[in-house]
Amino acid sequence: MDIPNINKKQIANLLKGNKRTDGRGLLDYRDIEIETGISNNAEGSARVRLGKTEVIVGVKMGVQEPYSDHPDQGTLMVGMEFNPICGERYESGPPRINAIEVARVVDRGIRESGFIDWKKLCIKEGEKVWSVMIDIYAINDDGNILDAAAMGAVAALRVAKFPVYDKKEEKVKFGEFTKDPLPLTDNIPFSMTFHKIEENIFADPNRDEEDTSEVRLTLAISKPKKEKLINAMQKGNEGFISGDDLDKIVGSAEKVYDKIFPEIDKKVKGFMR
Repeated sequence: MDIPNINKKQIANLLKGNKRTDGRGLLDYRDIEIETGISNNAEGSARVRLGKTEVIVGVKMGVQEPYSDHPDQGTLMVGMEFNPICGERYESGPPRINAIEVARVVDRGIRESGFIDWKKLCIKEGEKVWSVMIDIYAINDDGNILDAAAMGAVAALRVAKFPVYDKKEEKVKFGEFTKDPLPLTDNIPFSMTFHKIEENIFADPNRDEEDTSEVRLTLAISKPKKEKLINAMQKGNEGFISGDDLDKIVGSAEKVYDKIFPEIDKKVKGFMR
């Protein structure tokens, strides 16, 4: 959505001086709040507030036939929904391109990191596997839904429990849960989205900054051992990212990861049992 040129100029001028309209530094995130267990019916659920941006995430599990090219591995599906309550730019109806993009970026970070142990979701090779479905709902969009959605998805997965599965009836008893957690690895993906306005790279944009942005790049990073790994990368908007820009973004991502991820990890661990 277009914003007045005078506002765009103010944002650009502040960024040149390493400042922003809300007083943050270029790599500073807004306050992050995470809750889990907000749904009684989901296998895992979370609410994330990133400043005024807010999302709710639910994880549901079912049983299905595996894909033919992965007969002994579970499956993943991510869906994203914007609705009119989260901003005047959104309307009711089927998912549009922005919702599809968010779902795919979140999916890719989880899938490519190897965060879920897919083989442990196999019930009977070639016949039955567990499917993991992640539904993301935007409650308010004040910028950077991408990072909020990814945080919520990972938090919901980390607290998820298997539902009861009746092997005789070959049926999942929805609403009944075991104490068995979803099989996860130490490759916890943390997604960070960086934007560029003129020559300035910054993280966690608010609504006006995001609307002014010329280009964005989302990186999903995990740290299974000592070294950080870039598991996935997604560019957005029409602007150009140079080699120097990419180097700067990767360096910035390491700094943000070291500052923000331990805080989020500690919050989510507090909910895990």
